[in-house]
Amino acid sequence: MGPLPKRKLSKTRKRTRRIHDKLALPHLVACSNCGEPKLAHHVCPSCGYYGGEQVLIPDKKDKKDS
Repeated sequence: MGPLPKRKLSKTRKRTRRIHDKLALPHLVACSNCGEPKLAHHVCPSCGYYGGEQVLIPDKKDKKDS
């Protein structure tokens, strides 16, 4: 049998160790062209603009139709 702890770990000590295991929320910003929320430093999926220039032509298809 391997080594066992001498005392019970307190809730605070256990939770302090696990504080970095949480999931991070994505950083959303408003698009400067259309105002839709988008990921920072990414092309806007709804209008295709990045940095004031259109770099992508977005699909106009509804996702319900496909």
